[in-house]
Amino acid sequence: MIEEEKSKGFHFKRSAIYKIVVEGELDENWSERLGLQITIEKKAREKPYSYLIGKIADQAALSGILNLLYDMHMTVISVNMLTDLEDV
Repeated sequence: MIEEEKSKGFHFKRSAIYKIVVEGELDENWSERLGLQITIEKKAREKPYSYLIGKIADQAALSGILNLLYDMHMTVISVNMLTDLEDV
């Protein structure tokens, strides 16, 4: 199982840089609490999107962040691992 995870480049127990996109405006005050940089994109006549980018310790921490966003009734558009920090 561990060898299979390594061959796919996916590791549950390692830090990585993630980009999470949610629909709506997430108050930038959440940046410190989540430990992620938050930027808001607003376009005329379109819904705003919040981009959360930063280091997340492991999959358990990622799950916690996603659960918090769910509890806040935020619609998650995408979750992408940008960089596995062990590969850097």
